[in-house]
Amino acid sequence: MPDLSAAVTGEQQGVVIALDVSAGAKADLFPAGYNEWRRSIGCRVSAPAVEGRANKAIVKLVAATLGVPASSVSILSGATSSQKRVLVAGLSREQVLGRLSPEH
Repeated sequence: MPDLSAAVTGEQQGVVIALDVSAGAKADLFPAGYNEWRRSIGCRVSAPAVEGRANKAIVKLVAATLGVPASSVSILSGATSSQKRVLVAGLSREQVLGRLSPEH
């Protein structure tokens, strides 16, 4: 598993995760690899990128993976792009990295 730490930054409000999103995938998956050039974690959702459906699916998937309520996850930037920055409130950078590791 690659080192995901470059894609996860601590902020005052919480933790920001850089995502490289594929909408309309066969299955939901997070983390779905790591793009070292963009320093972002892959995220696949089956929802189409239509009327905000993929963004809602991303929020739910990230929240479920990290074990936080969906209300703690919000999209900071990239709402209409495949490159997104997602804010996770209530967790530290170390907690997020720990929950994204394959051993968790």
